Amino acid sequence: MGYFPFFVDLEGREGLVVGGGAVALRKLQKLLPYGPRLTVAAPELLAEIEALPGLTRLRRSFAPAMLEGKGFVIAATDDREVNRGIAALCRERGIPVNAVDDKEQCTFLFPALVKRGYLTVGVSTAGASPSAAAWVGRRVSERLPEDFGELLDYLASLRPMVRKRVAEENRAAVFARLFSACMEEGFPLKEAALAAVLEGAPGMGKVYLVGAGCGAADLITVRGLRLLERCGAVVYDDLLDQALLDAAPEGAEKIYVGKRRGRHSMAQEDINALLIAKAREGKEVVRLKGGDPFVFGRGGEEALALQAAGIAWGYVPGVTSAVAVPGAAGIPVTHRGVSRSFCVVTARTADSADGLPENLEELAHLPGTLVFLMGLSRLEEIARGLTGAGLPPDTPVAVIGGKNAPRTIRGTLGDIAERAREAAAPAVIVVGGTAGMDLRG
Repeated sequence: MGYFPFFVDLEGREGLVVGGGAVALRKLQKLLPYGPRLTVAAPELLAEIEALPGLTRLRRSFAPAMLEGKGFVIAATDDREVNRGIAALCRERGIPVNAVDDKEQCTFLFPALVKRGYLTVGVSTAGASPSAAAWVGRRVSERLPEDFGELLDYLASLRPMVRKRVAEENRAAVFARLFSACMEEGFPLKEAALAAVLEGAPGMGKVYLVGAGCGAADLITVRGLRLLERCGAVVYDDLLDQALLDAAPEGAEKIYVGKRRGRHSMAQEDINALLIAKAREGKEVVRLKGGDPFVFGRGGEEALALQAAGIAWGYVPGVTSAVAVPGAAGIPVTHRGVSRSFCVVTARTADSADGLPENLEELAHLPGTLVFLMGLSRLEEIARGLTGAGLPPDTPVAVIGGKNAPRTIRGTLGDIAERAREAAAPAVIVVGGTAGMDLRG
């Protein structure tokens, strides 16, 4: 069972560190930024400990009287039995104690710490692996902007003004919008941007159309992930990696609007209304889509609806399946000497009698690579239409189908329909010279 991470105010609190070596030094360096009044006791002290400011130094061995008035104790000598004796005395007196490298003797543990000004992140493995905790701490630190501490200082400086100018019931939404604006635009905010946040419609949020990329969760952009990590609601369809939802905050709404078990997806008009409603609740909404929102993702329709409703919105591109899926199969959509351009086509349209693209004849005469999305069920008609429009039957074709482990089926316009009868949806169809290439590493 893990340890609950209480955050304790150490400002002015009396603490004792017993030991004068490298371990004691590390503990002191962790504690001092939080303002405790520390006493360090040991017959000999490292020069680095001697140089630390604000310490009371007792150059002698531990004595029980040193525990008087202490709020916490760290036993950090190089003698395990001495540390255990100190820990036993502390437990008897109800004093929180940490005995280094001896979890069973501790009543509290030191976490791996990440500190940026007002922000403190503590990581603990309950003593199972301090190295693992340190590794997680480094990953957290790498993700944080270097100036995050300064950002918190700036936001703290705005709080008195917000309290003065904004009604109490609207403050939480304004504070959330200030943070989002600073993360998106930088800080300090320009006067006009600050005024827009403070004077905007009470509780009004913002919607971000975010491309999740195509495939693994880590193909989302850094910007998209950061928005996901702080959103108040995420509205999503059939993602290629559901692990992305785990990045949303614990309290964020997670609203599914895609297809499941044969059910039709939510009507686009209803999705538009949902996005508007959630923004009007004051939430920062991530509309998470596989691939890119503006590549047959109906992102444009959602953007127009948001604009008409007066809702602020933003766009974060994603890796489109039209490029990523062929690339994963070793097929570049462009390649010097083979294809200098590519055209992405939806294979399903409501604007023609048979549901196929109306311009197959034009497509057949385009140079470069043709990429058809959502076309597996119409593969035979597409192949017949392209050959009927003049593309040679021996033109290379690849069908990359399936969700979790896509399978590539290769052939030509003349035989691909027969070869791909067992292909799994969803699928990307590539037509042209590059479809015959295999550049997998």
